[in-house]
Amino acid sequence: MSKVIRIGIINVSDRASQGVYEDIPGKAIVATLNEYLTSPWEKDYAVVPDEQPLIEKTMIDMADLKKCCLIITSGGTGPARRDVTPEATEAVCDKMMPGFGELMRAKSLTYVPTAILSRQTAGIRNQTLIVNLPGKPKAIRQCLDAVFPAIPYCIDLLDGPFIECNEAVIKPFRPQSV
Repeated sequence: MSKVIRIGIINVSDRASQGVYEDIPGKAIVATLNEYLTSPWEKDYAVVPDEQPLIEKTMIDMADLKKCCLIITSGGTGPARRDVTPEATEAVCDKMMPGFGELMRAKSLTYVPTAILSRQTAGIRNQTLIVNLPGKPKAIRQCLDAVFPAIPYCIDLLDGPFIECNEAVIKPFRPQSV
């Protein structure tokens, strides 16, 4: 039997963290992953305000202590003063993976011209891939559909668990053996 894969999900939102509104972005990530993944998985889940030290602490806890192989964040990627998720990600990561943000912005630009304002990014902390998504549920799905095919192989390269997907929904890319 395969080991259960741990995935961290962080919704960065002042209002959702205060209960002013429902955490729809985090639930959208969970719903999307439930469609994508056939491997058994469990979530480590947090809703935090737009406070860089708290975002960093949550990422570190999920990566180092809870051993999540993947952390997906939503929110805090815009140009507003309190949007600090990319800064938190850069602060905790050993390597940045700018191609993720580039692809997400390119995909989003086919839907809205304001995608150029988004600062999504990704990075690696030890053996954990951290991916920052926008906060709108529709954009979350569009961005995940664009980048997720590369995520299982990236986690393979980090010596993480082998992630299997429902290929009728999302087809992961893995190079053919030589």
